[in-house]
Amino acid sequence: MTTTLEHIHDLIQRGDVSKAENELNSATNDVVDAIDRRLYHAIILEKQCRWHEAVQAYERVLEQDPQHTEAAFKLAVLADRFGEDERAIELYEIVTSEPPTHVNALLNLAVLYEDDERYRDALTCIDRILAEYPNHSRAGSYLKDIESSLDMYYDEDRERYREKRNALLETPISDFELGVRSRNCLKQMDINNLGDLLRTTASELLSYKNFGETSLHEIETMLTQKNLRLGQLLDEKEGDWNPSIGNLTGSTSGQSNLLNRSVAEMELSVRARKCLMRLGVASIGELVQHSEAELLAIKNFGGTSLSEIKRRLTELGLDLKA
Repeated sequence: MTTTLEHIHDLIQRGDVSKAENELNSATNDVVDAIDRRLYHAIILEKQCRWHEAVQAYERVLEQDPQHTEAAFKLAVLADRFGEDERAIELYEIVTSEPPTHVNALLNLAVLYEDDERYRDALTCIDRILAEYPNHSRAGSYLKDIESSLDMYYDEDRERYREKRNALLETPISDFELGVRSRNCLKQMDINNLGDLLRTTASELLSYKNFGETSLHEIETMLTQKNLRLGQLLDEKEGDWNPSIGNLTGSTSGQSNLLNRSVAEMELSVRARKCLMRLGVASIGELVQHSEAELLAIKNFGGTSLSEIKRRLTELGLDLKA
């Protein structure tokens, strides 16, 4: 069963929807069970832009399994796209009610909550993402949007998040799995916790006696696994925590680095950023892969937002897909 479903999934991903449909229709019941057959039938209908039929097909999956996460998410996206906000919220809440963290569902749900002026609920969604992925660029960017909308809105939930963040920075170096040489060198340099380490650069570590490339690589690997990097806090304003900074590592020049930069750096309006979030666009490289028509098809995205984005791209020497 797994091999056949994986093959059908791969065909859909490659855009060979007709072949995927034939494979699904020819698969016997002992190879593809009823609920998977209904799910992939719905996905194929969606890929064929047969929206109404796709919605009905996803609904049939949920009738059989009300907690089917994938069907609920895909149906929520369609409901969101066609302005059925209440149904979309209901479905996103199903998807996000149980672990693991479904980041895209939480982001989309936060947008809908904010549109409905449910600001506390929107912040809770973003906090759940940042509690697990402190450097998530889209969540960090959207957090700033919410706070701007609320005119520096604070509540107990936000304070608890700050406490968790501070606790993370105060994690002792001894809690991390580092070699004896690395730990001893850090101790002698008076680097005692994660915050101290994130305020230290690679060159500063290498300048210390007995600290070599092996220890540096060990530390960088450990931080990378946590989506962090050396010197990260030096790039932030004093007392500020910038969740997007972890995605801005690497070279500071060249076309590749430009395309990898977050759309948050384009300083777009709140409406434009929220529309791009709905489309799942996080980087400038992802943005330029979309056409004007694709952007205008997004809910609440109009000519003003399109002109704004095109102007920003022109300033960077880029343009949308023709």
